[in-house]
Amino acid sequence: MDFTDQIVVVTGASRGIGRAIAQRFAEAGAVVACVATTEQSAGQTALLLDQAGFRAIPYACDVGHAEQVEAMMANIQDQLGTPHVLVNNAGIARDALLVRMKDEDWDRVLEVNLKGAYLCIKAVTRAMMKARYGRIVNVSSVVGLHGASGQANYAAAKAGLIGLTKAVAKELGSRGVTCNAIAPGFIETDMTHDLPEDFRKYVETTAPAGRLGTANDVAPAVLFLASREAGYITGQTLTIDGGLFL
Repeated sequence: MDFTDQIVVVTGASRGIGRAIAQRFAEAGAVVACVATTEQSAGQTALLLDQAGFRAIPYACDVGHAEQVEAMMANIQDQLGTPHVLVNNAGIARDALLVRMKDEDWDRVLEVNLKGAYLCIKAVTRAMMKARYGRIVNVSSVVGLHGASGQANYAAAKAGLIGLTKAVAKELGSRGVTCNAIAPGFIETDMTHDLPEDFRKYVETTAPAGRLGTANDVAPAVLFLASREAGYITGQTLTIDGGLFL
């Protein structure tokens, strides 16, 4: 897949799945706007790609705050041009059983994981509609499809992303803009580093793939959904879980 000179915005690009996605787009020729909460974390990924000879620019933004998202997207538009691709990958987890969950942890997870995607999509919609071209990919989770004990906030946000994906696909499809989601399973990242060993063994013995996934198992699916070749695919959610939830 060729993304030469396409402008790709990746939120949550500082590590894990987001960094792998940013790297794959850069390798495919894109100019990548690497978005993370702080300038330092965004800059780490951009520097890594720059040193490899690719084109990447860091942008600091807390995607849960409208004014920051609007300013960031305006800067990208001014400095690079209209984004061709938006990947909403930014996400956090603050796990607790429902009876012990703090209201602020519910609010913050929904703010970053769901509202952040809504704000970023809203900020690029007019420009993509005017260009009559755009690809939006939202990073949901199998937890959004199946739920998980101790993750009511995370599951609600990731399920909301799937609903958002379908609504955006219906609204923007006639303007050449597609919107799809991926639902990764248990992927080896900082977020899953502390998985209990018995659960890790359950995944390894239950999933047909026989292992947890890696960020590089996820990134190619994002590139496909963001490609010109996927122009007739919209409103879909692609599960990437090694067959765990078959």
